[in-house]
Amino acid sequence: MPRTIVVVPCYNEALRLDMRRFRDFARQHEDVQFLLTDDGSTDDTPRVLARLYAEAPQQFMVHRLANNRGKAEAVRQGMLLALEQQPDFVGFWDADLATPLESIPEFTHVLLRRADVQVVIGARLPLLGRRIERQWKRKLLSRVFALLAARTLGLAIHDTQCGAKMFRASPWIQAIFQRPFRVRWVFDVEIFARLVRLPNGPGASGMRTAVYELPLDEWRDVAGSKIKPSDFWKIGLELLAIHWQYAIADRWFPSDYPRLDTTSLPHDSGSTESKSEHQQAEPNRPRKAA
Repeated sequence: MPRTIVVVPCYNEALRLDMRRFRDFARQHEDVQFLLTDDGSTDDTPRVLARLYAEAPQQFMVHRLANNRGKAEAVRQGMLLALEQQPDFVGFWDADLATPLESIPEFTHVLLRRADVQVVIGARLPLLGRRIERQWKRKLLSRVFALLAARTLGLAIHDTQCGAKMFRASPWIQAIFQRPFRVRWVFDVEIFARLVRLPNGPGASGMRTAVYELPLDEWRDVAGSKIKPSDFWKIGLELLAIHWQYAIADRWFPSDYPRLDTTSLPHDSGSTESKSEHQQAEPNRPRKAA
């Protein structure tokens, strides 16, 4: 059975983190582990995460950043730590569970049956028979953002910002998360920009098969979002920064910002020998940032 690690970035989530739902899902899905990345929380979040780890150390890992670095860096560090565990699939999920944990098997099933797919992203489409609860203002802003993101990437992705994403653990994905992101708010768009620009990667034409948009059965707006309407001008500036970096600067000034390189990464990371060595390294021990 494939092994999956899901990174959950947490910042001051003590009152919102639904421990019961995490516990119940973990009991029913032993092939899924969670890496809870505490982004320098100042509330009771560290104690809450420690309780989850103490109750089920085989399925819950905790990584604490000494200072608040933002969601992008919390996700990036969590993904790199998760990839060190050599899972088959690795992803990240919003701590508020706007996308239910029960959707995780649907994401991994796509990767199991489609060898060409590198990343599965949730798509919040209000189709018949689905429960997608979104405020109309946020829905409108989301559509405007999707159009701008599509122009930035040169690729029509319906919903880059859904907080549920799953990746095949491959050298491509490792390369994407090797370096800190240039942006803070819309790092999801930068993930796809990096995937397009990877040497030996899928390229713009291959993105239509490398990326799979999965319509969600259920999604709901959860109170307590850390993005305010006043932040949308910052988001626009970040989209411009991504366009400049990956569509212009990388092409014309490669020496100023070296492109990602996968040639030095192992292309057989799933070998029996490497997995055996890894299993002897106590992968579930909680880690702390230096």
